[in-house]
Amino acid sequence: MFFRGQEAEVTVWQRFKSDVDGYTLDQEDGHFTSRVAANAERVVDLFHSLTEHLPPVVDVSIEDHRSGKSWVGKGLPLDDLREQIARLKVLIGRFGGAEISVYTSEDQLTLTPYLDLYVYSRTDRWAYLLDGKGLRQQRALGSKSWKRERGQFPAAAELVNAIQSVVERLSLDRA
Repeated sequence: MFFRGQEAEVTVWQRFKSDVDGYTLDQEDGHFTSRVAANAERVVDLFHSLTEHLPPVVDVSIEDHRSGKSWVGKGLPLDDLREQIARLKVLIGRFGGAEISVYTSEDQLTLTPYLDLYVYSRTDRWAYLLDGKGLRQQRALGSKSWKRERGQFPAAAELVNAIQSVVERLSLDRA
């Protein structure tokens, strides 16, 4: 059987996405806040891909809830930071427990230890970008059924070591 025409590209996340893949958009005092809900791997991948829409120089904050350490970096090249985040994607998606915020004076992307993604901005441009990633805007999203207290994440030495390696490569300072 032959099909004519161009087939739509289907990625893995499209084949296995759930009905809860979506985001909220709230506005208060001239600031927009979005919370993104999807499976862990997709949230981490979205975090990485959305950083592409930030300016070439950004600031970063990383907090490892397992080791209890925090680091910050100011004026980092976005390409270098994105490369290091790419190194962490699989481990963070598997274990969680690390908070990463990439920000400028206009925008902030935050991946929480519970693998939630928050977008803070002075404009609503991120809603259009999230729509383009196949997410649907929703009035409300359910909360995660699993949340641990700080310091109660199970051991993940591989992730802790990978975060330490990223911190050293980016020359981040202790917070």
